[in-house]
Amino acid sequence: MMPPETSPRSSSAATARIIDGKAIAAGLRARVAVAVRDLEAQHLRPGLAVVLIGEDPASRVYVRAKSKAVLEAGMRAFDHHLPQDVSEAELLALIARLNRDPDVHGILVQLPLPPQCGVDKVIDAIDPAKDVDGFHPINAGRLQRGLPGLVPCTPLGCLILARSALPSLDGLEALVIGRSNIVGKPVAQLLLAANATVTVAHSHTKDVPQLCRRADLVVAAAGRPAMVHADWIKPGATVIDVGINRITGADGRARIVGDVAPEAAQIAGAITPVPGGVGPMTIACLLANTVRAACMQHDLPAPDL
Repeated sequence: MMPPETSPRSSSAATARIIDGKAIAAGLRARVAVAVRDLEAQHLRPGLAVVLIGEDPASRVYVRAKSKAVLEAGMRAFDHHLPQDVSEAELLALIARLNRDPDVHGILVQLPLPPQCGVDKVIDAIDPAKDVDGFHPINAGRLQRGLPGLVPCTPLGCLILARSALPSLDGLEALVIGRSNIVGKPVAQLLLAANATVTVAHSHTKDVPQLCRRADLVVAAAGRPAMVHADWIKPGATVIDVGINRITGADGRARIVGDVAPEAAQIAGAITPVPGGVGPMTIACLLANTVRAACMQHDLPAPDL
């Protein structure tokens, strides 16, 4: 278990410790770099292929950040940028080539996809052993059954952040807000595996505030700006805010906010900031998954990252 890496919030009115996702992610990335050097000594250099379709500005920025992090960790980066009108058959053919390429240990297809490319068909086409996003049904099933496999990066980052703030998750009441296949469901499975008592809230849940007020740990992943009010938070609870919502203020300037109201920091015991909390962990966990995938494909023990 990683030691707590939190720092006090500067505002005198706030009581929550800020869970520094940037610092924790930097620590994980440093351990990944060491693991890569160890693997190179065994003539194995992990490689990650990232497939980007179209010109979405946010996706392009994110993919550039991923590729930079891959190279900084000493791994190989294989970037594939396809046009917006690429056919599903062409995309599937590229994935098939990457599945066969022994230098590629991880494959990530950046979402969202254009409408002519079926998301489920594309995810299913990726070799589960190279599915570093952890979205393939086989990896999702292994997570559900508690078996070893590649775990989705953002949920894995959430778990690491929660463990950095809490001495143990055993027996804690945890509330996951959101039930997406990308975050909500896998986070719930990871927390169950850590022996937390997990409730999942969603758009049909009748009394989310009351569920929140009972929870020792709240993971907010609904994609709605500031939907979790400060008075929903149990005093001293740990809050992991997965939301990354771009809003325009009264001054006309865009800013990024989470799913949790900022005032919750006056109630919580520890809370992730937005930005600087969960976001940096996603890329760090992607690097870790690529190392694990390379080890699994070569029948080597995965490093303890």
